[in-house]
Amino acid sequence: MATTNVTPIKRPDVISLNLKGKSALYAAWMPLLKGGGLFMQSTVDHKLGDEILLVLTFLDEATKIPLSGTVAWINPPHAQGNRPQGVGIRLPDNEVGRDLKKKIEGILAPVAKSDRATHTL
Repeated sequence: MATTNVTPIKRPDVISLNLKGKSALYAAWMPLLKGGGLFMQSTVDHKLGDEILLVLTFLDEATKIPLSGTVAWINPPHAQGNRPQGVGIRLPDNEVGRDLKKKIEGILAPVAKSDRATHTL
């Protein structure tokens, strides 16, 4: 009888991210990622390239934005500069991702050149 090794398919994690206020959005925004990205604090062990289904709300808007992204940044526990443990999720290269990037950049334009620390850099 032949046996085959079947690797189980890993389902993407579904995570809610609520960024209340411009300062939280500024701290989470990752403009250096191609297409932009958002950092989320997490103690879950994610790997680079993991797919994440993100349900995003920010600035007290009632609308929830569902989007699929990939882990492109990891802050380990006890990261340098007292940065929180978590992952950066690259926004998808689709209409939803591009529209969200434009919206966030518009909101953060007045503070884009700020020297304030973020959760990643």
